[in-house]
Amino acid sequence: MRMETFESFDGTRLALHRTGEGRPLLLLHGLFSSAEMNWIKWGHAQIIAERGYEVLMLDFRVHGESAAPRDEDAYPENVLVRDVASLAEHLALEDYDLGGFSLGARTSLHAVANGVLHPSRLIVGGMGTAGLGEWVKRAAYFKRVIDEFENIPRGDPAYFSMQFLKSQGVDRVAARLLLDTMTDLELAKLANVTMPTLVVCGDEDHDNGSAEDLAGLLPDATYVKVPGTHMGSVTKPELGQAMADWLGNPA
Repeated sequence: MRMETFESFDGTRLALHRTGEGRPLLLLHGLFSSAEMNWIKWGHAQIIAERGYEVLMLDFRVHGESAAPRDEDAYPENVLVRDVASLAEHLALEDYDLGGFSLGARTSLHAVANGVLHPSRLIVGGMGTAGLGEWVKRAAYFKRVIDEFENIPRGDPAYFSMQFLKSQGVDRVAARLLLDTMTDLELAKLANVTMPTLVVCGDEDHDNGSAEDLAGLLPDATYVKVPGTHMGSVTKPELGQAMADWLGNPA
């Protein structure tokens, strides 16, 4: 595993974790998580790398080893899409695959549906139709977690989210700024996602709506269920195995 940094479009320094050799696969993690927490810790990156891929894992701004600026100017609309595009340009990626979990899946679909990125294949993990078209509702939930942080009582549905945020050491000021940069994706634009796509989701994961319905809106999608809830499925080996099996060995 190798870690390096690069400057995004606005000079913000972002972390990139790399492992393996071969065909490039760019992976994007979930909200308030990191490459380490989603892809490295549970072995998903390793199992995919063993198939003959170089797995390239970005830490979004405000996450992991990347910078968390507190300046409002560092948070233009769809800033994460712009960061991923900057990484693709930095690496001079042309023929590559792209995947993401939760926020990473959402960011990937935004980038592809709007013609910003053009991967050969796409993996969408832990995402459904509601996660694309009802962001204001989701953002309000996470803003409450940030604003009421230490005052959220045990038993409150937001308590676990608060504990996870705390465990990851996320800068709450920067995180709140980031939440306002994300926009809804018109579901009609999913027609632009024409490459082969794996939609993979936990069998108890309903956090972002129906993943099966999302797969039905994509022109060339395969839907696979793995065990677990939204937070639990990413910790289980079946997620990485499903991704590796669908990708197969590079030609």
